[in-house]
Amino acid sequence: MSSADSVRAAVAAVTDPELRRPIGDLDMVRDISVDGAHAHVAIVLTIVGCPAAARIETDVRAAAASVPGIAEVDVEVGVMTPSERKALTEKLRDGRPPRQMPFGPDSLTRVILVSSGKGGVGKSTVTANLAVALAAQGLSVGLVDADVHGFSIPGLLGIPAGTQPTRIDDLMLPPVAHGVKTISIGMFLRDGEAVVAWRGPMLHRTVQQFLTDVFFGDLDILLIDMPPGTGDIAISIGQLLPHAEVLVVTTPQAAASDVAIRSGLVARQTGQRVIGVVENMGALTLPDGTVVDLFGSGGGAAVAGALSETQSVPLLASIPLSPALRTGGDEGVPVVLSAPDDAAAVAIRELAGSLATQGRGLAGRSLPMTLG
Repeated sequence: MSSADSVRAAVAAVTDPELRRPIGDLDMVRDISVDGAHAHVAIVLTIVGCPAAARIETDVRAAAASVPGIAEVDVEVGVMTPSERKALTEKLRDGRPPRQMPFGPDSLTRVILVSSGKGGVGKSTVTANLAVALAAQGLSVGLVDADVHGFSIPGLLGIPAGTQPTRIDDLMLPPVAHGVKTISIGMFLRDGEAVVAWRGPMLHRTVQQFLTDVFFGDLDILLIDMPPGTGDIAISIGQLLPHAEVLVVTTPQAAASDVAIRSGLVARQTGQRVIGVVENMGALTLPDGTVVDLFGSGGGAAVAGALSETQSVPLLASIPLSPALRTGGDEGVPVVLSAPDDAAAVAIRELAGSLATQGRGLAGRSLPMTLG
């Protein structure tokens, strides 16, 4: 192999940090020449102002310099033409037409909706931590924040304000936080905006675009943080993803558990399958051993029992009330990372492990263990 071929092979293996694929596979490598110990490398980026430009250039320079005999590298950076970008987006879609649902019944991606009957039960906190715990187990995880009116996922994952997806024509590349590819309406609000005052059609279009226009790549699991209740978005996702599985989150108190049952029943009306119940804000054990049931007890078991009339629905986890869980959410570092020995973190990791081995409920197939 010539020196130029060796440099090309090394450069082609560099991974685009947003697309998570080698730039050689993405047709981003152009002319490469070697003159003695000097290598000239030409690459193209997807768009002008690509956020990953500096990192890609640094990684390309390092890859070329790692080839034996190369002592000096200069990198020429250009931008793809419109026709090249179109070819790239077609390749990323694997031939799927634009705006076609990639998470249909035949997809190998397991889609899990995390729902609750009412707000304030910690559903989004559970979702964010569960996503990070699943990613830490080696799974490729995506997270859609479908709680458009009450979005909180970006903050819970520590995604800086103002972060937006990179756009390649009509494809959006989701930011990655703690190994989780994430999309939320909070990434699209203009400076000073804090409220989304939309009704049915706009909500449906937004959720549909999150599912069809965002390039998540090959996912093992797609979690969807649902808004509380059984309104427009629940109905839209029921229509778009009737094969999805549902995880119902409640607190131990009857006021929450009675309402949580309804979210599971509505999901079933669209054909979705309730795979389990998660009880959040359970009993807190103090350092002296005292147990405090701040929100009562038994709510999770009650929801699981009520939803088991037609099929078995297990209580998959009881997550104790935890100051560390709250602190992690405020600081944007999920408790499964910030305080892994905390009782809540342990319960969430066990929940992730249970889901990872549970298999794909509707299709009866085991969960694919795709790494990366």
